[in-house]
Amino acid sequence: MTGESDYETSVRERRTETPAEFGSRRAGLMTRVQNTLHATPALVPLIVLIASIAIFGLLIGDRFFSPFSLTLVLQQVQIVGIVAAAQSLVILTAGIDLSVGAITVLSSVVMGQFAFRYGIPVPLALACGLGCGALCGAINGTLVAKMKLPPFIVTLGTWQVFLATNYLYSRNETIRAQDIQAEASLLQLFGAKFQIGGAVFTVGVVFMVVLVLGLAWILRSTAWGRHVYAVGDDAEAAQLSGVNADRTLIGVYTLAGLICGFAGWALIGRIGSVSPTSAYEANIESITAVVIGGISLFGGRGSILGTLFGALIVGVFSLGLRLMGADAQWTYFFIGVLIIAAVAVDQWIRKVSA
Repeated sequence: MTGESDYETSVRERRTETPAEFGSRRAGLMTRVQNTLHATPALVPLIVLIASIAIFGLLIGDRFFSPFSLTLVLQQVQIVGIVAAAQSLVILTAGIDLSVGAITVLSSVVMGQFAFRYGIPVPLALACGLGCGALCGAINGTLVAKMKLPPFIVTLGTWQVFLATNYLYSRNETIRAQDIQAEASLLQLFGAKFQIGGAVFTVGVVFMVVLVLGLAWILRSTAWGRHVYAVGDDAEAAQLSGVNADRTLIGVYTLAGLICGFAGWALIGRIGSVSPTSAYEANIESITAVVIGGISLFGGRGSILGTLFGALIVGVFSLGLRLMGADAQWTYFFIGVLIIAAVAVDQWIRKVSA
């Protein structure tokens, strides 16, 4: 009997621990972190979002933490959030859609032109705009799935085609907000506001949140959602296991186009008019939200909830820096840093499955 206490024993064991054992414990901890992040891809952007809100809240104070300011972020990112949801579906299949912004604005122009140039009832004009978005997406999906063309090249080309069609069809004319308010207020439905306490929400914000939650459930709980992940992870293996990869790809791009159609409707409510020159940055902004949100550009991994968090991170940085009086270029600087960091983290997490 040595009379040595448990505490002294534990201290002695730690002192005699070899460097190899310490390195093994450390490697085990890092592996557990990697596995956790791999299993919960939305965790990283959620942590970044909470940290961003906390930091700007401490630096700015009540002006940032007010319910109005925080819900203003939601209003500002509603279009990007909806378009990014469409982009997420495509990127999960290891593709990319550079035409989402053009589809969004073309759909909004079709809605406005059908209602005002042809006098078609507004509900039918809206349906035609949504159908236009779905058709554009189906064209992208068919070219990618059936003709085996690279998604980047296909959507780069259709982006130009859809954008030119938008300008030619609209004659580059804007339908003013006054005309819409007078004759077809349903077109501005997504811009309608309602207040809960000091927080101000819009129908577009509610639609964005419901859309993301609905898609998250579909991707996690349905066979089609599992097929999307399988095609993104390895299309050939998915095909051999009985998944119709071509049909899945066409369905994804068509659904993405339809969602962009809804984004076009929300765009009319957001800006109050039908403008053929709006949403020109939606392509880059949607990809930014997806990447920061933790969805892998290599496909097959990620959560669409992370995309929503990514869009909110961009909105928080934009509002926070503006309230601090910083130059707008600092927003691009920090978002660029976040994009690089997100890709680096994705590469690190992917080593788990390597």
